[in-house]
Amino acid sequence: MVPDDTTEALTPVDSLYREIGRDEWARLASGIPNPLTDTEIVQLRGIGDRLDPAEVRQVYLPLSRLLSTYAENTKRLGRESADFLGEPDSTTPFVVGVAGSVAVGKSTIARLLRELMSRWPGTPRVELVTTDGFLYPNAELERRGIMHRKGFPESYDRRELVKFLIDVKSGAAEARAPFYSHVRYDIMPDAQVVVRRPDVVIVEGLNVLQPPPTPNDVAVSDLFDFSIYIDADADDISQWFVSRFLALRDGAFSNPSSFFNRFAELSDEEAVPRALGFWNDINLPNLRENVEPTKHRANLVLRKAADHAVESVLLRKL
Repeated sequence: MVPDDTTEALTPVDSLYREIGRDEWARLASGIPNPLTDTEIVQLRGIGDRLDPAEVRQVYLPLSRLLSTYAENTKRLGRESADFLGEPDSTTPFVVGVAGSVAVGKSTIARLLRELMSRWPGTPRVELVTTDGFLYPNAELERRGIMHRKGFPESYDRRELVKFLIDVKSGAAEARAPFYSHVRYDIMPDAQVVVRRPDVVIVEGLNVLQPPPTPNDVAVSDLFDFSIYIDADADDISQWFVSRFLALRDGAFSNPSSFFNRFAELSDEEAVPRALGFWNDINLPNLRENVEPTKHRANLVLRKAADHAVESVLLRKL
């Protein structure tokens, strides 16, 4: 059968996944109470996201249960392997990667999964680290002439990110990551994020599923135990990006300390073209060239519809 213009043709890679519709996926959480209050959900929701209690219950509650099951069984396998080898149990944190475009909602999803997973008995200690902290400082980006490519793979200190994850996965007592200020739009030299051997570490960022730059390098995703990609149509993400820009203009940009304070006084007629310029010149090329091609490296893909709601889940077959 030849697909018509409204049917998305399947690729050979798609056969690696089982696609589960929203209703079927929601049934996996049947009878499980949502541990988050409406107020907590609002506090976790990012600007422009339309997360509501129904979606938390139908999509993210079963996802958190699945992740906790993976984490618990990985811990059990670690114990059994240690017993087999006659060694002390040295199981290290379970690491989850969350990838996707700017404005697709991955930060909200990462925060939500942190809260939900911490409510399951087997994974009470969950930490979240964003790869924004591994961007080169603005001064270094300017020195390299790539400030206009902030968010592209070359704007990150990939080696430091890999080193951080190696510390996590080798069982180091502490792993330290730089801290990024979204107000200052820069690394804060006197602040750090410290991770001390939790049960789970969630790592969220644009390019976390990138393959290694050379065959001899370690990919960031090599250090993940499970990975998630947030997928949506680029035209929809463009609209979400513009809406978020307008919301930030009315909120965070008004802070005199904000890097983007110069946009706070823009009218809608001025702000929309400016936002579309950022999207078309920076974020869309990065999505097309670097982010979207890594989608099928993920263990699970969340597909979002135009209203920001997840419409289906693709789970890689074991």
